[in-house]
Amino acid sequence: MHGSQSFVPDPRNEHVKVWLNGELVPRNEAKVSVLDAGFMLGDGVWEGMRLVNGRLAFIGAHLERLYAGARALAIDIPMTPEALTEALYATVRANGMHDGVHLRLMVTRGLKATPSQDPRSTASGPTIVIVAEHKEQDPAVRARGLALVTSSHRTSTPDVFDMALNTHSRLNLIRALVQAADLGADEALMLDPHGFVASCNATNFFIVSRGAVCTSTGRYCFRGITRGHVIALCRGHGIAVEERDVTLAEVHGAEEAFVTGTYGGVTPVATLDGRRIGTTTPGPLTRRLETLYQAQLREECADSRT
Repeated sequence: MHGSQSFVPDPRNEHVKVWLNGELVPRNEAKVSVLDAGFMLGDGVWEGMRLVNGRLAFIGAHLERLYAGARALAIDIPMTPEALTEALYATVRANGMHDGVHLRLMVTRGLKATPSQDPRSTASGPTIVIVAEHKEQDPAVRARGLALVTSSHRTSTPDVFDMALNTHSRLNLIRALVQAADLGADEALMLDPHGFVASCNATNFFIVSRGAVCTSTGRYCFRGITRGHVIALCRGHGIAVEERDVTLAEVHGAEEAFVTGTYGGVTPVATLDGRRIGTTTPGPLTRRLETLYQAQLREECADSRT
C-alpha cells in the first residue's frame, strides 16, 4: 500500500475487539447484515481519530462533525456525544491500547426492510461500529514524499455531493485513486468544477508559494480537522496563509507541497504529474508545520485517560 494512508502492518490487529452496536466482538466475528444501509448504499457517516498517550485527539471536533453530518442526512444517532465518547474509550481499553492507535467510528442508517434507497424502508435504528487498530504511517512515506497525479475526476458541487459531509459514499474519490494507482502514483490531486485545485482523494492539499502557505477556498474539499489546525497554526505563528483559488500552474511552480489528514498529520508531496515540486522533500516550511502540529497534538493529549 502507498500514499498518506500507508501503514506498517501490526500483528496485534488480528486479535482486536470491535465495538458493534454496544458489544465488543472479535474482529473476525464483527459483521453487519447485507441489508444494512451502509453496505447497500454507502448511507452513513464516519470519523477517523487518533489515540495519543491514552487520549483521543481533538475528539470534540470529530464528534461535532459526525453529529452535524448525521443531522444533515436525517440519521438520528441514539447515543449522546458523552456516551459515544465512553464507547470509544471502552474499545481502546478492551484492546489494551494506549498510543499509536487509529480508530474509525462508523454510523449507518441501519437495517433495511428491503433493498431500497428509500430512507423510509429502514427497519431498525442506526448501526454503530468502532474499529480500533495499532496503526501508524509508514515512515518511508514521509521520507520520500508523495507522488501525485492530477485526476480527470473532479470534486462535486455541494448540491450534487457535499464534500463537507463525511459520508460513506466515496465512489468519486475512489475512482480518482484508482486512476492515480493505474498511473503509478500514490494519490490523486482533484480539481474543482472550475478547474482550480480542490483536494486529494483522501487528504487536504497545500502548497508553499512565494513564502506563503496556500490552500483551496474550502468550497469543494473536505472540511478537514487537521487542515483547520494547520491554518490556525500558520496564523498563530506569523506564517502567511491564504485560502483561495489555486491553479495547477501554481502547484507546478510551488516551492513546497504537502497534504494533511487525521491519520498522517502533515505529509510532504514530492512530485505532481512526474514533475518535482521544490528542491527538497520535505521543504523547510513543511517540516516546521509538521513540528508545530505534532507539538499541538502532544499538548492536546498530555494527560492520559485510559
